[in-house]
Amino acid sequence: MKRHVGRYGIWSIGLRAEDPARRSERAETAAELEELGYGALWLGMNSTAHHAAPLLAATRRITVGTSIQNIWQFEAPVSAAAFAEVDAAHPGRFVLGLGVGHGRAPEPFRGPVSALAAYLDGLDAAGVPADRRVVAAIGPRALRLVRERAAGTVPYLVTPEYTAAARETLGEGPLLAPELKVVPEPDPARARTLARAFLAPYLTLPNYTSNFLRHGFTEDDFRGGGSDRLVDSVFAWGTDDAIRDRVNSFLDAGADHVALQVVDGNPREGLPRETWRHLAAVLLG
Repeated sequence: MKRHVGRYGIWSIGLRAEDPARRSERAETAAELEELGYGALWLGMNSTAHHAAPLLAATRRITVGTSIQNIWQFEAPVSAAAFAEVDAAHPGRFVLGLGVGHGRAPEPFRGPVSALAAYLDGLDAAGVPADRRVVAAIGPRALRLVRERAAGTVPYLVTPEYTAAARETLGEGPLLAPELKVVPEPDPARARTLARAFLAPYLTLPNYTSNFLRHGFTEDDFRGGGSDRLVDSVFAWGTDDAIRDRVNSFLDAGADHVALQVVDGNPREGLPRETWRHLAAVLLG
């Protein structure tokens, strides 16, 4: 899978939106992102094969993946049937990205890693190849599951230090494709204000805060929308050179691919095409 997704991709909620009035705009945008040289499109907010299909139809080469599909929302046989349908139409280009989400699991006596393992069992039984699925793994147990049962991981809201530790756990084979938020703003105060407004809700979720605590942060770093140290670890902002260096620090730490999410103060359902073009020039030009 590594050779198909390249080094840089786009993570977007807007590309998976369902407003029929914007269907042609989404397709046109996907085609442009492919031509700009991005290797993958990752569809946020509990996306499915249904959301990926129009983008695959509008493009020729680019990989499209869910990041993520919540395992509690769809039974494994349903996911497998949708995978098979899309893969038949666009062979080898759809990646099923899975995760447990943030809410309370409907099955309180089964932990998230056990639930993921059972879901992968169901996909195995239905014929979904392990090398065509990825898992949004953060903790060590989930990473070990990925190492044995999936093509790789698409972790969200992580740091280069986490990336290095994840690579050590995974070994060299699996895909490691962290999402990274990019604030296209050179002014430090403005950039960190935008970042904190975006980050604050995530600092109420224990899966993320627990992971930060494992990697050297403290409770003090979670106050006020995040300390400068935390913000600067999970966002790329500043000049073009600073953004390039921050993005590439994840690759230097062991990532194979970085999925870029633009944070600019506009609604997340938007399509920041001008920024995506500029980032392509900065990173791929």
